[in-house]
Formats: sequence, structure tokens, C-alpha cells
Amino acid sequence: MKIKAIKTEKIRAREHEIFFILDKYVRRMPEDSVLAVTSKIISLCEGRVIKIGEVDKDELIKREAEFFLPRKLSRYKIIFAIKNGILAPSAGIDESNADGYYVLWPRDPQKTANEIRKYLKKKFRLKKVGVIITDSKTTPLRWGTSGVAIAHSGFAALKDYIGTSDVFGRKLKMTKANIMDALAASAVLVMGEGSEQTPLAIMEDMPFVKFQKRDPSASEIRELRISINDDLYAPMLKAVKWRKGGAK
Repeated sequence: MKIKAIKTEKIRAREHEIFFILDKYVRRMPEDSVLAVTSKIISLCEGRVIKIGEVDKDELIKREAEFFLPRKLSRYKIIFAIKNGILAPSAGIDESNADGYYVLWPRDPQKTANEIRKYLKKKFRLKKVGVIITDSKTTPLRWGTSGVAIAHSGFAALKDYIGTSDVFGRKLKMTKANIMDALAASAVLVMGEGSEQTPLAIMEDMPFVKFQKRDPSASEIRELRISINDDLYAPMLKAVKWRKGGAK
């Protein structure tokens, strides 16, 4: 797999539309490649920002979250939340590289991923091209952040091994590879988390990715989510009292 991060100007709130940024900086896209785009530059282009000091951050997090845990439960005084079916500190709201704003997640990341895929397909005359919109996440019992995809388009997000055999002929009962998040983790590693100023990356030479000439279906998107009751970590997730946030 090859990943090439793309350097851009400083992206500021409401200065440009996302397609202006793509036109200016994405000069090539090979067939069977994936473009990674950080969620932050999409949110900045959409104006999904609120000036720091104009709103209470706790109330903003609670409004954006589907469910949340009170700040007092965290040693680090973080409001832990579930947003778009993803465990996300502060409901994904961030202040880094934002020039004095709280930056929220994009308005409709799946719609934007689909639109970017169609734009790339038309501009570069491609048959198969993918898109991921990335953010950062933490992992329990591990220091540090890694990438996660909050939306994808143009390829199968999961590779299902259930029913297939391992090298010794044993049938696999639970294994599904998350291609979408694995790509996001790789892209975010290359794009960086600080002042690198590389919010885009082209990923190619990926024989393990099954490309699709369409947007993901509603059922495919649903299959990416697990209810708390069915989750492997249900005993821990259900051991705390989640509060209902303002998001659906």
C-alpha cells in the first residue's frame, strides 16, 4: 500500500468550499485508489464551527451527542459520548487547528463522502475510486490516538471471513476485517495530528480493497454499527448510566 499526504494552505472557517480545496490540491487520482479527507477541513468549509466563548462547551457537547457520560466520571474531566454510532470524547468537537473555534463534525459526512467520490470519478474519468472521511480516536488501555473513518464511499467497508477456513481448516465464526477503519488509521498516521498541514492523502496499491462502482447502501452502512446489547464490550458499556444527548 502507498500513501501520499497532500500539503495545503491553512484551511480556515467558511473561506472555501471543499471542492475548491480538492480542485486546487488533488492533481491526480489513479484507478483503484482512495482519497482520505480529514473531517475537520470539511467542517471548516461547511462552517460547522462556533466561536470559543460564545457557547458553553459542555452544553454544545451534550447537544451534539447521541448519548454522553458526565464530565465528573472522567479522571481527565472529559465528557465521553456516542456520536454517529462511534465512541467519541467530546462528541468529536475539537479546538486544534481551528483558529479560535470549536469545530463540530460535518453536517452529513456520508452524503459528503458520496459527493466527493462522484466528483473524483468525473474529474479523473475513473471507474473505481473510494473516499474516506477521517477523524482521530482513542483506544481503551492504550496511550495515543489513531485514525477512524466516520464515512466511506466506493468500496466494501467490511471483509467478512465468517464461514471461511483458517490455514489449519478451522471455520471462522466471528471474524470481520474493518477495511474502512484500517485505511483511516493508516492515512491519519501519514497525514499527522499536529501542524503538518496535510489534511488530504491519496492511497493506492491496495489489492485487499474491494471497490464498488456506487455509494454504500443503507443496509451496508447499518451493518457497520453494533448495538450496545450485541457489542463484545457490552458488560462495560452497560455498566455506566448513559445520558441522552440532543442528537438522534
